Amino acid sequence: MRPGKKFHKLYHEEFHKGRQHGEFRELRRSMKFLRPVGVLLNLLLLYLLFQWIGLKAIAVFFALILITREILQLGFFRRLEKRVFKPMEQLKQGFDEIAKGNYQVSIEPEVENEFTQLIYAFNEMASKLQESERSNQEYEKNRKTLVANISHDLKTPITSIQGYLEVILEGCVGEPEKIKRYLETIYSNTAYMNKLIDDLFLFSKLDLDKLAMNYEVLNIGAYLDDLATELKFEFEERQFKFSFQNRTDREYAVHIDGKRVYQGIRNIIDNAMKYGPEQDLKVTMALYVQEDFICIDIADNGPGIPEEQLPHIFNRFYRLDTERSKDFTSTGLGLAIAKELIEAQGGTISAVSTGGAGSRFTIKLPIIKSS
Repeated sequence: MRPGKKFHKLYHEEFHKGRQHGEFRELRRSMKFLRPVGVLLNLLLLYLLFQWIGLKAIAVFFALILITREILQLGFFRRLEKRVFKPMEQLKQGFDEIAKGNYQVSIEPEVENEFTQLIYAFNEMASKLQESERSNQEYEKNRKTLVANISHDLKTPITSIQGYLEVILEGCVGEPEKIKRYLETIYSNTAYMNKLIDDLFLFSKLDLDKLAMNYEVLNIGAYLDDLATELKFEFEERQFKFSFQNRTDREYAVHIDGKRVYQGIRNIIDNAMKYGPEQDLKVTMALYVQEDFICIDIADNGPGIPEEQLPHIFNRFYRLDTERSKDFTSTGLGLAIAKELIEAQGGTISAVSTGGAGSRFTIKLPIIKSS
């Protein structure tokens, strides 16, 4: 804990326990009650001095009173300047900076009184405004990037569709086989755009926390057994190899939305198919326990992910193919969606890879502890 925060905490506790009196309340009470008393004492002294000593002594006495009064007043105003006016001026300057949009402002209190609480409240407000401004800038940057990527990814297939349709409508192609190929390309591009829109719709719901989740308690081993059976059948149809290994020693329960976890795993598997070898693709899924988490490893024998690209693979619209080809109808949102879906279950997702040696994705989900 920083010294300033420690001091703030200790003072705050002392203040609310009543160990420290309100300085301004004391000054106000003193001035309220001592002024009338002082006036009465002065009148009494004047009367006595006039009766006993005379006018000359009264003049000397008044001179001493005036000098003493000026000294006391000077001390009082210096104390007031340090403990009241200076903190007020600091706060005014701080609020002026906030009004200008400068949230990187902080005030260091020099005294210990009620203004200390106000100054710390101001510093906390400025810190929250600064954090909010940083978040807004990051959000605006992501929004502009998102719009640019969507525009790029939609423009390419639309241009392709338009070009092929113009050729067909102008009658430049007469061979049925060639027309069929053109129509297949048009269909492929429309399917890509439809998938992109679906992914964007899902991602926007996740981003706004508006995606409905149907959580339930599931036996993770049985759940993955069913999923592995489906994936193995699909892989065999495409002449790929898929295997599942359950390395747990007993049944473990998790609280998840099975449909959404399936979608996240499916996106990882689809990624392996898109970027893996066209022949002899092998994907292995393993289930094991690590501390309080159930772990799902998904490993492939694909080309792997270069080290410099690995930190970015869960970013929106990030693709490993730099030419942004549409051969695999990749929207660049699959892994970003998988990350959001897994994190919505209270889990995490990570990836390790070595170029040319395949990739391994690890999903961690919290285990329900038996009471």
